[in-house]
Amino acid sequence: MSGLFNNSSDFEDIVFPPKKTLTCRGKLVFLDKPKIMGILNVTPDSFYQESRLDKNTDLVKRQANKMVQEGADILDIGGYSSRPGADEVSLQEELDRVIPAIEAIRESHPDVLLSIDTFRSQVAIEAIASGGDMVNDISAGQLDPDMIPAVGHLSVPYIAMHMRGNPKSMQEQTEYGDILLEISKYFSEKVEVCYKAGIKDVIIDPGFGFSKTLEQNYWILKNLSYFKNIHTPILVGLSRKSMIYKKLDLTPKESLNGTTALNMFSLIQGANILRVHDVKEAKQTLTLYKQLYP
Repeated sequence: MSGLFNNSSDFEDIVFPPKKTLTCRGKLVFLDKPKIMGILNVTPDSFYQESRLDKNTDLVKRQANKMVQEGADILDIGGYSSRPGADEVSLQEELDRVIPAIEAIRESHPDVLLSIDTFRSQVAIEAIASGGDMVNDISAGQLDPDMIPAVGHLSVPYIAMHMRGNPKSMQEQTEYGDILLEISKYFSEKVEVCYKAGIKDVIIDPGFGFSKTLEQNYWILKNLSYFKNIHTPILVGLSRKSMIYKKLDLTPKESLNGTTALNMFSLIQGANILRVHDVKEAKQTLTLYKQLYP
């Protein structure tokens, strides 16, 4: 086998090719080339201050316009900060934040893909009804048992992230045996549950910064290609996170260069979607990646 394949992952990609398409609003979205997902936080307390848009729909529209012009393929709209220690937000408040944002963006960008970042099934249902295309759930259904059945009924793509506990308790749950094996097993079981619920398109997110130490984050990133064995697209969200700015003794605002470096490594390791605050720089990274790996 060694004469034909560089490693077992290459062999598996041929024998069991990973899924490289999503179906959104009846149209196929191809992931054979990586996509850029821009982060739109309609929150007052997200960890990266410059990304906070709160409920100002004019500001949301301007930021959405900027991201689309810079090359974003997907916009991810979130109304509940998942940073450690974030304040709890009521269901109604989350809806009041995200639904007007989706409607405002849809007015000017009828074709851009919109993802709703929520762990609540009711928010997912109303967001899709308002023009959203996919659901991005940091808990993969753990915080709301109705989420996976709801997404199956909605027939939209589902991003399932790995996390233990909730945003307030997650950093108290970082003890693992073989972390790669445990996360892989978690996703294998979760994907099966999703498929049985009728979700045809599942994307996995290793959850950098969620229930993981700094060292664990880098070990997972170094071995990101390991998760190709799940045979689903992989989303990576590293943008300006503490694994970058703490390692470099910087602030989130100063962490763009580190983000760019790790995004390139993620692409080389097989990431299909980069979730970022800085679309222009991510697009430049992707352009150079394509030059190296056409």
